Amino acid sequence: MTRRHAAFPLLAAQFLLAFSLLAHLGSAQVARIEIHAIETVTLTDRQFLTGEKNGTPITIGGELRLPPSRGRLPAVVLVHGSGGVGANVDRWAQEFNSIGVAAFILDSFTGRGIAETISDQERVGHLAMIADSYRALGLLSKHPRIDPARIALMGFSKGGGVALGAALKRFQRMHGPAGVEFAAYVPFYAPCFISYIDELEVSDRPIRLFHGSADDWVPVAPCREYVGRLRAAGKDAQLTEYSGVRHSFDYAGAPGVLQFPDAQNPSRCRLEERPGGEVINRESGRAFTLNDPCITRGASVGYDAEAHDDATQAVKGFLTSLWALNPAR
Repeated sequence: MTRRHAAFPLLAAQFLLAFSLLAHLGSAQVARIEIHAIETVTLTDRQFLTGEKNGTPITIGGELRLPPSRGRLPAVVLVHGSGGVGANVDRWAQEFNSIGVAAFILDSFTGRGIAETISDQERVGHLAMIADSYRALGLLSKHPRIDPARIALMGFSKGGGVALGAALKRFQRMHGPAGVEFAAYVPFYAPCFISYIDELEVSDRPIRLFHGSADDWVPVAPCREYVGRLRAAGKDAQLTEYSGVRHSFDYAGAPGVLQFPDAQNPSRCRLEERPGGEVINRESGRAFTLNDPCITRGASVGYDAEAHDDATQAVKGFLTSLWALNPAR
């Protein structure tokens, strides 16, 4: 898809999003909503890992929700998962606005003509979405209402992989904006089964992961191991693990357990980056593709109100402490 063709669904989606969210302007939590276009590129995994920047140019969108304030605001960039922007992302934006934090909802799909990647992750990779998140950081760092030193990154599932991967210093050097970086990284149920070169060389900013022990889509065990390695290296990384909780535990629109029979499931994969941008399957030693035998079909999600409430309070408390906020102002 060319940029010219992609602009039409992007603009249509932006207008629909703007009209559907005007009701929020009546809330004391939101003073202003802005829709922003972001010029980015679609990179293959190899292009991203080797630092190549000549991907396919594309325009994507993001929605900035500004709470009432007279000064510069801290902000959180919210990165959706494989199903696109959902109700959980909207809920988190409201939660952040309630404590005086701006929320920027990044949409990596609509401008690319993508509805979902649940059934086909090749439509756009999470590494390409890391580049999107850096473009969002660059945009917000120049916004007159946003404090460039207080912009955090939070993501869910595929977006959780974005929030985790964006912390790697190597990726920041290759693709990040100059002179600014995210103030914190908050991955929710992120895939941790890929070991990147220099994976322990991450930002000195805090990394806070949240995951369920019963996640059958992206299991918690690789994240537990990775956080252990980061902590042993002296990094400020923490994992909050909820016993018996499934994938997308913060998605209130999915009561009970929902099955996705066509979902590409990488839960049996353990991958490793090699020089030259190649990612291999550790078990076979061969180059990894989505046709690899470790990829199966079918996964489940399930809302958990107790875990959701605990995670909400934990994240809000973390940011309140990090930025010395006064939500009751």
